[in-house]
Amino acid sequence: MLQRITYLFVIFVLFPLGIWTGLAMSPAIASALPATVTVLGGQQSARTLHFFVSAFLLLFLLIHVSMVCLAGFRNRMRAMITGSTLSRRKLITAGLAATAGASGLAVAAKLAQRYGLIPPDGGGLYGPGETLTYAAQRLLTRRSSAREFNPNQISKTPFANEVAPLGEAFKRLQKGGFADWRLAVDGMVARPRSFSLAELQSFPRRSQITHLACEEGWSYIAEWTGVPLSHVLSVAGTLSQARYIVYRSIQPDWWESIDMADALHPQTLVAYGMNRHELPVPFGGPLRLRVPRQLGYKSLKYITRLTVTDS
Repeated sequence: MLQRITYLFVIFVLFPLGIWTGLAMSPAIASALPATVTVLGGQQSARTLHFFVSAFLLLFLLIHVSMVCLAGFRNRMRAMITGSTLSRRKLITAGLAATAGASGLAVAAKLAQRYGLIPPDGGGLYGPGETLTYAAQRLLTRRSSAREFNPNQISKTPFANEVAPLGEAFKRLQKGGFADWRLAVDGMVARPRSFSLAELQSFPRRSQITHLACEEGWSYIAEWTGVPLSHVLSVAGTLSQARYIVYRSIQPDWWESIDMADALHPQTLVAYGMNRHELPVPFGGPLRLRVPRQLGYKSLKYITRLTVTDS
């Protein structure tokens, strides 16, 4: 009886809760389905719950495997996987089911490719999982926006994670008030450009109070000000075959990328302001990308180049 109650708890409570809390940690899900996160008390609460659920499932697995070994591993595993006997009818049924499943996956793959739901890392061992994640996210968040907060919800002490020394070139630019800082835009554009900070500040601006969540666990709410990335790309004249934006930092090894769905979203900013002041250096000043529907590492600091590409 205890074993059966445990199975019921794992299958109907822990597994659904694990999936729910895992999804709730995603900024994309929070933007598309905010109620699923609010009920849990926010993304940080979801993270804590997810940890305890994962720990309990690991404990369950260890105990379960130990019990199977004690009861006779070979016989128990054979009975669990195949039943007491493996008849010809069962083999035929299993074969038909596998064939139908493979056919369904092939059809789904063609539809996903047709509607732009295949990610750039859709091949290899982890390809199916990456494709499922990417396609589900794009279907859910195609028109959604990240939640925007009230001014009284801005974090009083936002956390700036440490970065490696920024080098002499950065120090020279900082001494000059970043007047010589440039953001180059190249690749698949009709008019490659190099924008100064002053030029970017002269473009139409947008301010938004959004939540930045790092995959390391910390987060904060801040007001970000900048020019929509879509406007910068429009000025440079993005070509029709463009699919991705690769952006680089003054730190030589720092780069990231987003697809055009995120790049053209109205909330994606080339940010130069934070909490109604200039963007502080510890938070990426003078210039960082702000992608509020993605985790924090996509909001790269100290950006100097945007490359529009098809791969």
